[in-house]
Amino acid sequence: MKKYEYKRVLTSKFFGAYLDDQHRQIIDEYAAKGYRYVGFIPTNMTSHGKIEAMDLIFEIEEK
Repeated sequence: MKKYEYKRVLTSKFFGAYLDDQHRQIIDEYAAKGYRYVGFIPTNMTSHGKIEAMDLIFEIEEK
């Protein structure tokens, strides 16, 4: 059975939808724990479609 974890990431309010290396650090951190990155879900968007927050999704095989 698979177990899923979600990590919220906020995008910058400046100059569009810029992300620093925060998402890469989070993915590397979860990979070191044995999780696999499977995708993301936008959780907050403006009326113009800019993503302001998203959940990164990770899975691991539960023992």
